[in-house]
Amino acid sequence: MITPKSLPARPSQESLRKQARKLARDVAAGNADAIARARMQLPAVEPPLSRRDAQLVLAREYGYAGWQELVAEVQRRLGQSLEWAASQARRIIHDNDALRLKQLLIEHPALLSWRGEENDGGLLGMATASFGDSGDPERERQFTRAACAEFLIDAGAVVLPSVCDGLVASRTKGLLQLFERKGLLPRTLKFRVALGDIDAVRARVAAGNDDIAAVSEAFRCACDFEQENTASLLLDRLIACDAKLGKQIDDGPGRPALIRYLIEDRATLAFIRATPEDPWQEFLMHQVVRAIHDDDLTTFVRGLQREPWLLGDSCVGFQVGLVERATLRDRGAFIAALLDLDPALLRRRPPPESQAIGFAFTYAKPHLLPMLARVWPLPEDLPHAAGMGDLDRVKRWFDASGEPALGDLSNHFPCNGTHTRGNHQWGAPSVQQVLDTALAWSVLNRHLEVADFLLGHGADINTRWSSHEPASILHELVFHDNHEGMQFLIDRGIDMTIKDHRWGGTAQGWAYHAANDKEMANFLGEAQARRELDVVEKPTKDMRLP
Repeated sequence: MITPKSLPARPSQESLRKQARKLARDVAAGNADAIARARMQLPAVEPPLSRRDAQLVLAREYGYAGWQELVAEVQRRLGQSLEWAASQARRIIHDNDALRLKQLLIEHPALLSWRGEENDGGLLGMATASFGDSGDPERERQFTRAACAEFLIDAGAVVLPSVCDGLVASRTKGLLQLFERKGLLPRTLKFRVALGDIDAVRARVAAGNDDIAAVSEAFRCACDFEQENTASLLLDRLIACDAKLGKQIDDGPGRPALIRYLIEDRATLAFIRATPEDPWQEFLMHQVVRAIHDDDLTTFVRGLQREPWLLGDSCVGFQVGLVERATLRDRGAFIAALLDLDPALLRRRPPPESQAIGFAFTYAKPHLLPMLARVWPLPEDLPHAAGMGDLDRVKRWFDASGEPALGDLSNHFPCNGTHTRGNHQWGAPSVQQVLDTALAWSVLNRHLEVADFLLGHGADINTRWSSHEPASILHELVFHDNHEGMQFLIDRGIDMTIKDHRWGGTAQGWAYHAANDKEMANFLGEAQARRELDVVEKPTKDMRLP
């Protein structure tokens, strides 16, 4: 049995990178000892050794499963222990293992008040955040971690307002009840609605202590939680304070029909930056967004022309949301029509933040970029150059020795995208995040020459990059009908057994269960079977070599 190498008490990440580069050079030069080291850790590897494989060999020699695990240990030993502990907590919370979380907090008590970013909720935010709607018990179980949440509350974790607001936004009814039992929910009208306590709502309405904005917010909450009677009670209160609102609704769909519409179509405004002031504005916004879903350009344009306030300064966030939704659904005509109506969005300087350009690359919609560029200039960084397939621009981000020369990381996506890094659980910005995002975008957009270059210059083919939570590029390709990209990654040795963070499924499992594409699932299964057969047969073939 080979004893792993020992890391020094204060290891250097740069020294480890140099060791990996030297190993790769020695293998390429035909050094027998170096080749033997590589094959001890990666039996099927063939010279030359890629930088990624050299790092993997080195990590395993030190007793770690992979390069990222080795780097995490280096960071821990260099005094970045709280950030390291937070990364461990994330994994433990994902497993909903309250006992392991208790032990970690004994070792790192400062975690109870730790926050990675302002208002992110800390560990309690990790346990309660829902990546999607959790309106039914099974989805809440899949998306949240109630056992860890309760343990953290009892241990004295800081409870930020953003955590409680998140429970309402994701409709996590079980966690709402838990927080109520622990006395942590605000006594405001919105939270009484979310709990389904219509008697408390009726009492507050009768007392008249809530302003119109609070009642309007509570009305939206009642529709989100499909509480028709509560919504009717709140709508009557709003109309009693605003006769014009009552006339608009009564002359339009009518009160019961409006409520039913908003309940049945409640998901339409999800992830749209809509801030309606009252139910009528919400109804009008719904109709415009619904037109994008229905691919009804005529209704979309008429709705915006009929309600010019939707194109004004107070609705810039809504306009950004329309562009993002149209980008996701590949509705270029809707983006063009909106911009032709001269919305305030075009005049905002600097332009408001948006994920639209990122969506165009992530979901392989590069043909929309010229329209998006009317609002947001294409960033000058490595991932966007790779997504465009501009190999010359990509090469400019590397020095003469082939090392990344990115300059200030804050100028590169996703180092300047906190939300994206959080989704991927990538922690502090790093060169690797930039390289891996560039690789993903080049493959997704079929720029395989660029992808090959990036793989030879430090990008990790086994990166846990995905459009949402950690998975792999191969997982993402399942939904893109991009067999060329799949074959490219398979031919270059991507680990086909990688499982996604949320469901624990391989790319083949995603193809079969999520995409409902049995042909693609069979293609991936056969590729994995061929690879496993090659690994079994290779030692026999090697024994026959002179």
